[in-house]
Amino acid sequence: MGDRDPLRYFRIEARELVDQISAGVLDLDQQPGPDQVSRLLRFAHTLKGAARVVKQTDIADRAHEFEEVLVPHRDETTPAVPADQMRELLRLNDEISGFVAALSAPAPPVATEPPPVATEPPPPEPAPEPAAPAAPPPEPAAPAPDPGGERAPERAATADLDELLDAIGEASSRIAPLRDGGRTLARLHRNVETLADRLRVGRTTVSDASARTAVRRLSGDLGALGRRLTDAIDQVERELDEVRGRAEGLRLVPAGSIFTALRRAVRDAADAEGKRVRFQATGADVRMGPHLLNLISGAFLHVVRNAVVHGIEPEPRRLAAGKPAEGTVSVHVERRGRYAEFRCTDDGRGFDLAALRRTAEERGLLTPGADAGPQALIDLVLHGGISTAPGVTEVAGRGIGMDVARDVALQLGGEVAIANRPGHGATVRLIVPLTLLSMNGLIVEAGHTTATMPLDAVRRCVRLAADEMAAATATARLAHEGEVLPFLPLAGALQAAVDEDAEPRSGVAVVLAADRDTVAIGVDRLAGITTLVARPLPDLAPAAPVIASVSIDLDGNPRLVLDAHGLVAEARQESTTARSDTVSTRPRMPILVVDDSLTTRMLERSILESAGYEVDLAASGEEGLERARSREYGLYLSDIDMPGIDGFTFVARTKADPQLAHVPAILVSSRASAEDKRKGTEVGASAYVIKGEFNQEELLAHIRRLIL
Repeated sequence: MGDRDPLRYFRIEARELVDQISAGVLDLDQQPGPDQVSRLLRFAHTLKGAARVVKQTDIADRAHEFEEVLVPHRDETTPAVPADQMRELLRLNDEISGFVAALSAPAPPVATEPPPVATEPPPPEPAPEPAAPAAPPPEPAAPAPDPGGERAPERAATADLDELLDAIGEASSRIAPLRDGGRTLARLHRNVETLADRLRVGRTTVSDASARTAVRRLSGDLGALGRRLTDAIDQVERELDEVRGRAEGLRLVPAGSIFTALRRAVRDAADAEGKRVRFQATGADVRMGPHLLNLISGAFLHVVRNAVVHGIEPEPRRLAAGKPAEGTVSVHVERRGRYAEFRCTDDGRGFDLAALRRTAEERGLLTPGADAGPQALIDLVLHGGISTAPGVTEVAGRGIGMDVARDVALQLGGEVAIANRPGHGATVRLIVPLTLLSMNGLIVEAGHTTATMPLDAVRRCVRLAADEMAAATATARLAHEGEVLPFLPLAGALQAAVDEDAEPRSGVAVVLAADRDTVAIGVDRLAGITTLVARPLPDLAPAAPVIASVSIDLDGNPRLVLDAHGLVAEARQESTTARSDTVSTRPRMPILVVDDSLTTRMLERSILESAGYEVDLAASGEEGLERARSREYGLYLSDIDMPGIDGFTFVARTKADPQLAHVPAILVSSRASAEDKRKGTEVGASAYVIKGEFNQEELLAHIRRLIL
């Protein structure tokens, strides 16, 4: 199809409109309202007009019929479309989808222009449902099309995108000669500067003053030109890297592109079974390779149908069980490091274990009377051929649904699992490794290694001074916003080269969240944000658990892509190990916190307990002295301004008591004058922390120094 192809842009627009119409019809079915009707009418009207412009009368006529069904409901307050009209909308939508899909068939070589509609559909690839026909079927019951599984991958793998990537690669290859030219220019500049210096000191004789002036001007021009060339090359490289990352990302397909097909499958299965079922989906923005998503789509069509047929109870039984009359089937997609998890959950009855046992025994998969637990019975479903349906229908009874999911998992090198909740539903999880993944990343440097963190897992970045970095590294913990986080130096996790004899340096703590857990990752510096496509690691290149995949930079070099879940797990393990080592070498004495403010007491206790200390609290100086004399403490942490005995007096009295004098004390106060600090030293305080300049890591560093 060349540039003169009259349907080139119509195909793109029509597919988008068909997807919007498909989703809109299902929205109208579940949540009728004037907004849904108006939106569907706009989509259908736009499609009708565009189809008539390019002489696609079959599509235009169906779109017009679609409008005719909807128009009577446009002005109704609650336009609940009758069931027969909903079926007509779905039938017309299927026919329109079939005609639009047929436009993708390649034209015969002898044709000068592609025909408006192909006379026969292309041979369909193996799929859980037959492809929509190219011409109107004799019967109105056309199967639901798969707008996300087949058409979305076709849209992603266009020739235009390939040409764009080729052009980016060609432009990138031309950067190297420019770099060489910049180095040559720099060398000429140095030579001219040397000549100018020799002229200035008289070591080279040129009688013409204008020649000497010209040499100096040439030197200045060469220097300025070299700087501009270098800056331009750097800018072009950055922009090409960004464009390439985004262009490669367009090759990938959002997981949400299969949701409409799954939703339609749920709707059709519920209609066939006479049930009311709502479909919910999350994780639409996760992007992945079209081949992988197409296989997942085929498997999950079976999974969601099974959830409706076998899981969701008839309405009377749901009401009797105290459930809503309408059942729910939910699909969730989530990226987990180098894997993608597809999860289908229903709120139905769960698996009928007794029926599974009977069926398994009848098929010889289980010895009669064998001691098989609930999970063993459920796992038998994955072997295929087991169905508890009373008979074979269009949507159930053949026992092949979970078999398809298992085969897809094996084909992709993943795994499938079923969790049963008797009386409350079931969850099917399909976890597969990602071959390609589009993502935004934070580029970091640690120990002379450059890597990329998934940006969606980064919560914030905190600059650390050299002493803070050293303390966090030594203790494997970092105090941040009222809690103590496990701290993991990235260079150590990557086993990168580190100069052990170098002086402590400042750095950055990247606060990272995954699995509902938060840790801090120490890096040397941040190097920007990028859009990239992550690729799997070679099978023969085992990597540390913190590494998920690799990306390719502009020069074709691999760059590590880190796994947020692996980083969290590694940081937790390192922090636990460091804490265990500390506890095993010396017992920690408890700390007494003395402060009349409840907020301050609770905050300080949270910080100290998160760091592994046992803490007692006192609301006044008098209570503090009483507690100090009743138990042995490793340290006192006291406010100054308190009613009755203030902090200065509390510390002074502990130092005057022979049994308490050995216990160090830290004063924490909003007072910041030199006089107050001097008085604190005079009464015997070992450290003085100002609340207005409160730094949690500084406080913990004082405590670690003082508690032996």
